[in-house]
Amino acid sequence: MSEENQVTEESEFEQIDIVKIMDMIPHRYPLLLVDRILEMEKGKSITGLKNVTMNEPHFMGHFPGAPIMPGVLIVEAMAQTSAVLVVGSMEGEANDKLVYFMTIDDARFRKPVTPGDTIHLHVEVVRSRGPVWKFKGRAVVDGKLCAEATFSAMIVDREDA
Repeated sequence: MSEENQVTEESEFEQIDIVKIMDMIPHRYPLLLVDRILEMEKGKSITGLKNVTMNEPHFMGHFPGAPIMPGVLIVEAMAQTSAVLVVGSMEGEANDKLVYFMTIDDARFRKPVTPGDTIHLHVEVVRSRGPVWKFKGRAVVDGKLCAEATFSAMIVDREDA
């Protein structure tokens, strides 16, 4: 295969919209925190997008007059993005499976995320062994790092959940 064909084949990723995301992971409003997948390299990395809007329920109390997205929800958005990567990487093997959060390590919050921001969620696989996957995630707004964490998840059968 020529180099030109390789580049074309690798760059043909079709973005994943919210409808397809909801087919891949069980989360729903108000806890679905990824709106689109911009890039994905199966088994390796993914970039998701989250549009932050003022009508999200957590802004009513966090904080009135100075809305800031809770850091735990930013980490959850990274985790949901990683779940899409796992399901997309496993393809048909992911039927009737769930991806459960196991650990969060080295979480750092660098800059507040506020309504009107668009978060780019960059997640890379650190390793995967059997049903356990470990990831490194970064949340970036306007080119600035807002949060980062290392986390792991386990793939389980829905009937065992």
